Amino acid sequence: GQSEAFWAVKDCSFKVKEGEVVAVLGQNGAGKSVLLKMLSRVIKPSTGHARICGRMVSLLELGSGFHPEMTGRENVFFNGAILGMKRSEITKKLPAIVDFSQIGHFLDTPVKHYSTGMYMRLAFSVAAHVDADVLLIDEVLAAGDAAFQEKCLERMRRVVRQGSTILLVSHALTTLSDLCTRGMYMHKGELLLDGSLDDAVSLYNGFASGVNTNVTDSGPASLQPVTK
Repeated sequence: GQSEAFWAVKDCSFKVKEGEVVAVLGQNGAGKSVLLKMLSRVIKPSTGHARICGRMVSLLELGSGFHPEMTGRENVFFNGAILGMKRSEITKKLPAIVDFSQIGHFLDTPVKHYSTGMYMRLAFSVAAHVDADVLLIDEVLAAGDAAFQEKCLERMRRVVRQGSTILLVSHALTTLSDLCTRGMYMHKGELLLDGSLDDAVSLYNGFASGVNTNVTDSGPASLQPVTK
């Protein structure tokens, strides 16, 4: 028989104002990563549209633009260019990127010889030093050890203070409370809640524990994250 179409994201409409930091929560398979990929133009939506105003940087699959045969230095320039940075801008920021990544004297070593942690740290460092109006972040705060994760969070706090707009997907709920101004909860591709982070976390924990959770619709919007 004919198989029924599977909608990874369905009827998910919202607006994000300049300077908001929105956590997108949900169980595995809820459609969170697909949503961010549509916003970042990696995936084209079957229907509907997304409009983003300003310079956008996607921290989705860190290191996906790295070439294993190229050195860390070469990949910084290569990946930075992919993210929209000019060569002069990368050159100026190179010392800060290298210092943040903690890769030390391995900068001129091909990244195929890097450990996973080194690879992820350098990839995050490049993306985190792009001056962006909108950041899309998917679980990248899990990169590295606890000390580096705290550095990542502090970098995100700095970006927030600069007025950037952020949409982030994370299961590290305890780390989000001082970052997020808003929480959304997705379930089976649909946006069930758009409200406070506390409400989204409660819904997340309720579904995780199998508790019957009542959801109140917060009202319609359109899929148009808007900044400057």
